[in-house]
Amino acid sequence: MNRKRILGIVAFAFCLALVASLGAYRFLSEKNQMAESAKLQTVGVAVAVVDIPLGSTINANQIGVSLWPRNLQPKDAFTTAVPVVGRIAMRDILRGEPVVESRLVPKDKSSGLLSLKVPAGMRAFTVKVNEVVGVGGFIVPDSRVDVVVTTAVSPQRQQEQVAKTFLQNILVLAAGQVVEQKDNKPVTVNTVTLAVTPDESEKLALASNDGKIQLVMRNFSDAQKVETPGSDKGGLLSSMRQKPPVSPRKTVASKAVFRKASVPAPAAPAAPVQVVKAGYVVEVIKGGKRSEETFQ
Repeated sequence: MNRKRILGIVAFAFCLALVASLGAYRFLSEKNQMAESAKLQTVGVAVAVVDIPLGSTINANQIGVSLWPRNLQPKDAFTTAVPVVGRIAMRDILRGEPVVESRLVPKDKSSGLLSLKVPAGMRAFTVKVNEVVGVGGFIVPDSRVDVVVTTAVSPQRQQEQVAKTFLQNILVLAAGQVVEQKDNKPVTVNTVTLAVTPDESEKLALASNDGKIQLVMRNFSDAQKVETPGSDKGGLLSSMRQKPPVSPRKTVASKAVFRKASVPAPAAPAAPVQVVKAGYVVEVIKGGKRSEETFQ
């Protein structure tokens, strides 16, 4: 009897183990199928593992491959890093962003990167600067500046100079150096390239050739334009003069005085009228002495 009970317990345990094994196998099989299904729904996409600035040549250390949902895959994305290495970034690519063809310079246009930064409808105008004009070298690409010109009022009045801000909130595209010939010797000249409209480029060309220009750096977030009347030497000196102090006026209160009217005394007899011949009286001043001369 005990033997049959033991065999029954063993058979029951074996059945339970078999059922548990089948359940675990089925669970793991479904999990693997789900993983395979999810894997089939994703695709590898080349992404930036570091920030890639505009105009830089992409190397292998800057690109990685990340799984991307197939239905969200960018249209012109790369599935491997091989086609991306050696290409030039046409836009800033942030870390984690997919590298797409539209953000890269075309293979047949590897030069002329500055033209890619010029906004639509704008022109790139380069001006010569020095340490003073260029704000001590602190003007860098993507800065915002105002342009001030100092020029004569007219060709006949060269001594009369006037300064006027004629361009405001101008984007700096590039800042660098060029080599020019001066006295048959190479000279390094600092330049700044500005993004201006065609109308502004004409004004800037006239100002840089006819007068002296000065770049004034402004806050990047300050886009407000301020109209100024300009300044000349007369206005500059008059603004430095001290205005005479205005003395406060003292007000004196007037008081009315009332007096009792007196009874008039009886009039005295009128004296005889004496006729005096008319003449001229001249006042003569000699040094500190004063006298009168009468002429009939």
